[in-house]
Amino acid sequence: MAEFEFVIVGGGIGGLAAALGLARAGRSVHVIERSAEFGEIGAGLQLAPNASDALDRLGVLTEIRRFAVFPERMAWGDALSGEIITALDLGAPFVARFGYPYLVMHRSDLLTVLLDACRAEKRITLETGREAARIEESAGGARVACGDGAVYECAALIGADGLWSPTRQFVSDDGPPRAFPYVAYRGAIPIEDVSAHAGLDNVIMWCGPDMHFVQYPIRRGELFNQVAVFKSPSWPAAGWGNAGELDVHYAQCCDYVRKSLTKIQRDRRWEMVDRKPISRWVRNRIALLGDAAHPMLQYIAQGACQAIEDAICLADRVRDIGDVGKALRAYQEARYLRTARVQISAELMGGIFHIDGVGRLLRNQFFSGHSAQDYREIEWLYGHRA
Repeated sequence: MAEFEFVIVGGGIGGLAAALGLARAGRSVHVIERSAEFGEIGAGLQLAPNASDALDRLGVLTEIRRFAVFPERMAWGDALSGEIITALDLGAPFVARFGYPYLVMHRSDLLTVLLDACRAEKRITLETGREAARIEESAGGARVACGDGAVYECAALIGADGLWSPTRQFVSDDGPPRAFPYVAYRGAIPIEDVSAHAGLDNVIMWCGPDMHFVQYPIRRGELFNQVAVFKSPSWPAAGWGNAGELDVHYAQCCDYVRKSLTKIQRDRRWEMVDRKPISRWVRNRIALLGDAAHPMLQYIAQGACQAIEDAICLADRVRDIGDVGKALRAYQEARYLRTARVQISAELMGGIFHIDGVGRLLRNQFFSGHSAQDYREIEWLYGHRA
């Protein structure tokens, strides 16, 4: 048995950001990760100003800039016609409005920056190969028992253990995640394999009936990230969402999108799942963070951003309040309505992306009149400071 001040279950982006924030607030932290090594699955990641600000407060934004790409605009295109519907200027006016840039990068690069910062922090210890099997309260705070027999006592436990979080089952057992009939294929290819038509300084999303296709450069512009999402006609039968269905669904798209799809990686697919918002994230000295608290659909690219916001908010409350139990409750109260709005907005935005028929034409007409420097509709999201 080992005793710690804070134990964080999960060494992903949210868990490491929380560890760094708590350590900078003067607390000692032990992170346990179930995998044999710290790592992130997937490729591209979008970080809006609400996350850039939080990463700056953690002291890692300067290092992140070494790996990131700073796109000039975010564009929406019609996947059937190949026409650009609208665009958002992410350049100087955007930075002036929100104080921080919009950046895109490889998930593993962000994790590496956070991991290096944690390893350099004397208040943080890190351990891999430890999978939480049982979470429970103890007289002094909380206890986590691992499948290999290791037991950790702590004054407070933070569950940053993702969508299938064992910690969430203890704090708020609201059943399994919600499944949707959508599936994503994603991966990065060398930038030299990409047509210049893609707009190599853009984040671009092609919208179509029950599908969308996202493209943007990552890792200093050396790689090009692509994500193809579509609704499977065979869901939830065995083998649903396979690569054959992907090709059939995208056959309706314009020539550029079809050609881009030929370079998408097909060895792995991701199912679209989330959970409904909850208001209870804390049970005495045990709290949830990131996807364990508010897993969301990817349609507004805020999953990692919200986990990083959580980390800053948690660290601030612990630093300012002192009493850990009160700090965890204050963290919950500060975050649950904000993240619920983001969760709900992500689901609604998916409906806008995937609309067909007359709805598609009306959507295109509505957004075509949008000014590239009109940021009012995203002020609540990108202008927030955790």
